[in-house]
Amino acid sequence: MNRDEILSASSMPLFSPSYPRGPYRFIRREYLIITYESDPEAIRRALPEPLEPAPGNLCFYEWMKMPDSSGFGDYEESGTGIVAQFNGEPCNFSVQMYLDDEPPITAGREIWGFPKKYGIPRLKVQKDTLTGTLHYDEERVAMGTMTYKHFSLADRLDEVAKGIGKLNVNLKFIPDVDGGPKVAQLVGYNLTDIHVHGAWDGPARLHLMPHVNCRVADLPVRRIVGGRHQVVDFTLPFGRVLHDYMA
Repeated sequence: MNRDEILSASSMPLFSPSYPRGPYRFIRREYLIITYESDPEAIRRALPEPLEPAPGNLCFYEWMKMPDSSGFGDYEESGTGIVAQFNGEPCNFSVQMYLDDEPPITAGREIWGFPKKYGIPRLKVQKDTLTGTLHYDEERVAMGTMTYKHFSLADRLDEVAKGIGKLNVNLKFIPDVDGGPKVAQLVGYNLTDIHVHGAWDGPARLHLMPHVNCRVADLPVRRIVGGRHQVVDFTLPFGRVLHDYMA
């Protein structure tokens, strides 16, 4: 294996890479997103500078079902985020994510700095209820429910797509071989080539259980704002550095 072969590889291990080179296309990705008001001190602890909380102390918990993801396959994901601002621009900051498939865990952490760990999320329709659950080490740590397709947004799909395309931000941290920090960055990205198949709003509920290694309850639920169910195609492009803590 020569230098050119090494530098042209998509990912480790080079003998059998975990994921191919992107960008990555997602087809009919299904979401349950529950937006809620949380504790302002908890939000400030979880939000890295120079990001600032957006007005309203809003967080969101989401479940995602990815049946067709180029390079990653078929998997599900769940996690928390904070509605924030970067230099005055509205953005969503990813706090923690749990999923059941190795390639997107590895790629997410190595490329964009997604805060991904292994867990078992599930999103499905149970009779008249869209239901999301998350299990970590066989313990259920989150459950979200929403009425199924009560309020269609068919006349507002352009607005939904615009919201999906807003700035998203991750905190990417990679240690060096001596244990010190090698990469410490805020990474931004915007989803592209967005097509919304359908979207619905409705009442929702969210229950989070404290767990020391799956800390979804550390952003506590104070008030539910509402639920959003959507089915979307989009491309996840490579990101860009918004802020370098090592500079």
